[in-house]
Amino acid sequence: MERTDPQYWNNRYLTGDTGWDMGQVSPPLKAYIDQLEDHDLQILIPGAGNSYEAVYLHQQGFQNVTVLDIAPALVEQLRTALAGTNIQVVEGDFFNHDARYDLVLEQTFFCALDPSLRRDYVDHMHTLIKPGGHLTGVLFNRNFTHDGPPFGGSEAEYRELFAPLFHFKTLASCYNSHRARQGTELFINFLPK
Repeated sequence: MERTDPQYWNNRYLTGDTGWDMGQVSPPLKAYIDQLEDHDLQILIPGAGNSYEAVYLHQQGFQNVTVLDIAPALVEQLRTALAGTNIQVVEGDFFNHDARYDLVLEQTFFCALDPSLRRDYVDHMHTLIKPGGHLTGVLFNRNFTHDGPPFGGSEAEYRELFAPLFHFKTLASCYNSHRARQGTELFINFLPK
């Protein structure tokens, strides 16, 4: 089944096959969010999963958070769980999403996409981020021995992939990863060219 097929991801959530879920905000993203001062930023979290980062942003007073996911069952669950918050939950395909954001938070979405879609991800991400905006988050810095998702990668690969459209403010090993991901994550903070 195609990895961009909503039913594939729907089935993963319905069967609880969500091994990527840490049950908490990603520590590197929490640290980044904690230093943000402008609570009016337009923020997107694609492939939002259980949206721990979105909930944390809401708790910190951020007013314009959008989560995007392709799995209908998950979207329905999120809409129920997040009712009464200002978090906008959107069901849809990232590659068809058409809006502009100050900040996109990357947490397990890139690694869920087949590597053949990575150039398309970079191109479309560039269209979603406003001038002066940021693509910030974590990417795996390892390869996996199984067929993905998740799919791994390396710093060298990311540099080559993102360099045509983004400036690198930060691309470095995470010092504060979740214990299950220690030594396997890179923190990114990219600005569109």
